[in-house]
Amino acid sequence: MKQENKCPQCGNTLSGRSDKRFCSSQCRAQAHNANRRQNTGEQLILSINAILRRNRTILRQASPQGKTTTNRQVLQMLGFDFRHFTHTYRTKQGNTYHFCYDYGYLLLEDEKVLIVNWQPYMEKS
Repeated sequence: MKQENKCPQCGNTLSGRSDKRFCSSQCRAQAHNANRRQNTGEQLILSINAILRRNRTILRQASPQGKTTTNRQVLQMLGFDFRHFTHTYRTKQGNTYHFCYDYGYLLLEDEKVLIVNWQPYMEKS
């Protein structure tokens, strides 16, 4: 008697190839995504990427014209996380800009923050 194979994601009977594991591409993708969520390393990467995206969005919204000064507290109230950034740029004067992809900021005196857009001259040689 032939044993019926079941889809491990939804439980439907599998038809077709004998080595088929899932009944559809959707079930295969759902199982893969569930496996990735259980992997703690992947979960950490996903959570940090979400923070970086949120930081970039906040910087973009706070500086639509490309160069703006605001208070540090304003960014923090919007949910900005100063611990996470993608890279830094150090000027010849010694100032260090922290970037979230293409938007960066420079911490100034009196809790002020200068927000800038990435510029081609900032590319490392």
